Amino acid sequence: MESTLSVYKLIVLYMLDRSGSELTNSQLSEFILDHTTINYFNLQQSISELAEAGLIHMRKAATTSCYSITEEGRLSLSFFEKDVPDNLKRQILEHLKELGHLLEEGRLFPADYYPGKKGGFHVRCQILERKEVLADLTFFVPTEEAARSICMNWPQKATALYSDLVENLM
Repeated sequence: MESTLSVYKLIVLYMLDRSGSELTNSQLSEFILDHTTINYFNLQQSISELAEAGLIHMRKAATTSCYSITEEGRLSLSFFEKDVPDNLKRQILEHLKELGHLLEEGRLFPADYYPGKKGGFHVRCQILERKEVLADLTFFVPTEEAARSICMNWPQKATALYSDLVENLM
């Protein structure tokens, strides 16, 4: 059981290492639960143990926890990355690209949403380049479905929207 949990810990480290920005607990959990046989409780235990060991950093956000890999985590991953199956690595990279969290050509397109105080949802969309914020937009939408749709579409449309916005404002 412990060796199996070790592989899941490596998967978490690999995802965070390949991500260009923090990932939320739900972003980590959704992918890992859909693509492996680990159950939710063992996954949360693994994440907690990684944080306690100083291999990942946890930051509390409004309604969730956000994670990033530490230098100690990168070092540990470098020794054991070969234990993460290649097909799973490809799936992770594809998933991060869909989320806009895969660091490609130095540009990232993270998007996330959170509930508003009086209903509805706030959607935060960013364009980051080499850790510099190029755009940081927050929208209010009435439904979670709309928020989820904006987050899914943001990585594919961000560059064009950014260009149009800048052009229209100049």
